[in-house]
Parts: sequence; structure tokens; C-alpha cells
Amino acid sequence: MRGRGGPGPGLPGAGGQGVPDHRAPAIRSALVIDDHPLYCDALASMMEAEFAIRRVRKATSLDAALQVLRGRFVPDLVVLDLNLPDVSGLSGFLKIKERAPDVPVIVISALRSDEVVGSVMAAGAAGFVTKDVERQTFCDAVQDVWDGKTYLPPGYRPVAQARGAGLGVAEVSRRIADLSHQQGRILRLICKGKPNKLIAHEMQLAEATVKAHITALLRRLGVQNRTQAALMVREASIWRELQ
Repeated sequence: MRGRGGPGPGLPGAGGQGVPDHRAPAIRSALVIDDHPLYCDALASMMEAEFAIRRVRKATSLDAALQVLRGRFVPDLVVLDLNLPDVSGLSGFLKIKERAPDVPVIVISALRSDEVVGSVMAAGAAGFVTKDVERQTFCDAVQDVWDGKTYLPPGYRPVAQARGAGLGVAEVSRRIADLSHQQGRILRLICKGKPNKLIAHEMQLAEATVKAHITALLRRLGVQNRTQAALMVREASIWRELQ
């Protein structure tokens, strides 16, 4: 068990001369967000067992997680799946950070490219863990983050980030996060190269409505046309997360 409330070597009650304990206090609470209930339950149970966390809340969607955070529950730590039923990519992460700005967030995802990891870390994540890691590796990541360190997956190599429209990846991500749900869906289809007519057909909207949404999202992104919007997303290395 990894709970850190008990005495250790050199600490009062362990024999020998006591020294001040400068370690962080034990994790008291956590929020686990993952859309697969079985996986979500497993993560929560693991954290309870390994770190003696007294209170672990669970959510299977971004909306459910935000509902938890709107209440009195303020977790010490958040574990967040990057792709959820109601959001994907950095948008969900940024909304969690907006609601709980001082809470460290560990992102856990099946996505593992250096571009994705770099984008998430640049946006303010405390750690990134791929979903295929062993139990011990996940626990090490939680321990590092709780100790004030950052955790990166083994083999990660930073990728030089291009600047979309002169903006950093974090700012581009924030602008994308501010898009409405419909605008976000349209932006994903734009990045796949689909024309307005096909977007309208796929979303079951009038083409005029699609054009209105595109005009609004271009304004929010601060670009002149859909090509610039797609380039901004791709150059910020987060277009893969929108797929």
C-alpha cells in the first residue's frame, strides 16, 4: 500500500533520531474520468488500494465530471481519459482545468504519439500515461505527479511545434475548446477535407446552417477561411486528437 500517512525510516516512531517529513501529505480524494465503466472502476479501485485514498469519485463523461466538480467535491487529483463520449482531444482537458485550475490532471489515453503527448503537456497536464501500461507504471506516475513532478511516457521525444497563425498550441487549443459542440463537429469534418454539402448531409443540417456555423467558428478561431482553420489545427499538432 502506498498511503503515506505512516512512519518511515528516520521518522518519528521508526526508531533513531526523527527528522522532519517534507513529503507531500497523502492523497485524500481523486476524480477518475473514463467512458468505459469497467476500466473506470478498475482505476478507482487501484488508486484506493495503492494510495489509501478515502474518497474516489467516478465519471464516464465530461458532463458528468463537470457536474461532480460543480458541487462541493474538490479532488486532490484528476485522472482523465482524453476521449470521452461528449468530447475528444484537448477540449475536455481544458474544461476540466477551467473548473479546477489548481488540481493536477493526469491524462490517460490510447493515443501515444509524441505530438499528442506534447500537446497535452503544453496545455498544462501534470502527466500522460498510455492505457497499455502496467499497474506499477501507473502507480509510479501518480506518485510522481503527487510529489510535484511531471510524468511522461517512456520513449517520449519532444517534437518541434509549428505555430499556427502565430499562436502557440495551448492558445489554439483554448480557442477550439470555446467552440460550441456543433462547431467542434464541423471543424473535425473540415479537417477531413469534407465540403459544406457533405458536412450538411452527415450532420443532417441545412447547408445554410452549416455555412453560418463555419462563419462563427472562423471568427472564434481568428482566421479568414476554412483552409486556414484546418492548417491552424494541423500545425498545432492536435488534428489527430480531433479524429
